[in-house]
Amino acid sequence: MVVVMAAEASEADVQAVVTLVETAGGEAFVSRGVSRTVVGLVGDVERFGTLNLRGLPGVRDVIRISVPYKLVSRENHPQRSVVRVGGVPIGPDTMTLIAGPCAVETPEQTLGAAQMAQAAGATLLRGGAFKPRTSPYAFQGLGEKGLRILAEVREETGMPIVTEVVDARDVELVASYADMLQVGTRNMQNFALLQAVGGAGRPVMLKRGFNATIEEWLMAAEYIAQRGNLDIVLCERGIRTFEKATRNTLDISAVPVAQKLSHLPVIIDPSHSGGHRELVLPLTRAAIAVGADGVIIDVHPHPEQALCDGPQALVNGDLRELAKTVRELPPLVNRVLTQA
Repeated sequence: MVVVMAAEASEADVQAVVTLVETAGGEAFVSRGVSRTVVGLVGDVERFGTLNLRGLPGVRDVIRISVPYKLVSRENHPQRSVVRVGGVPIGPDTMTLIAGPCAVETPEQTLGAAQMAQAAGATLLRGGAFKPRTSPYAFQGLGEKGLRILAEVREETGMPIVTEVVDARDVELVASYADMLQVGTRNMQNFALLQAVGGAGRPVMLKRGFNATIEEWLMAAEYIAQRGNLDIVLCERGIRTFEKATRNTLDISAVPVAQKLSHLPVIIDPSHSGGHRELVLPLTRAAIAVGADGVIIDVHPHPEQALCDGPQALVNGDLRELAKTVRELPPLVNRVLTQA
């Protein structure tokens, strides 16, 4: 069950709901979105029905939810959400390009990639300072040094930062630099991390686990929402199947399915799903056509020297075609490219 607060509801009104529910033996989780506050209730639903919650000041509606992901479901939030990252919108009616290096390596490489991405139409800069890798011997990222580089590049270009956090102990540090926190595929069900980013006060990009169902993905988002953060963007980045021709199998159908079930924006990662440079543009076109709210793409000025995922990073020739794609295709599906 969820209690939907009116837009004009005060903090005292919200606290009155929480107190009443807790007095009745339940738990109440407050989540504040851009336009409304909702309170998720856990406990005896029949008991909650006797509390006359609708009669409390500031309460707009009380909804009994049938799906387990109460806060991110469209059952209590029928209109699709817009998440703003440093003022840049991600959501319906727009198509947002997020691009940059998979890993931050040097100041020169990161600035070069950011300028290439910006020239192609990107309004958000992605870049990894912490890199969870399958091999313990692979490049793991520069850590806080990488975060400082990203901050310097943001100062130079004006592009808000999207970067991954891999450990709950690092959330406060990463949030002090980043405009958006990314939770990667390997951490989709790291529940301690999900709870930590939920309370960090930053928008969150949640990548689908490569072995996860859509319901598991939405339940992971619920962990974040339950800690008071509804500014969540879902990212489909490919799932693991028997197919070896691509790095992962892009589940293009996940976009309309997730958008039907949840009010959260849904974007696609064509770089990590395809895993090959020549597949990124076709998959980007597919993402736009299916109604994705954005794409996140790897860019590198010298991919042959990249310490991480060079074979999938776009270079200048590809970026010219990418710029044309994100400029011309979105209007055909009633969207516009997000502008800086």
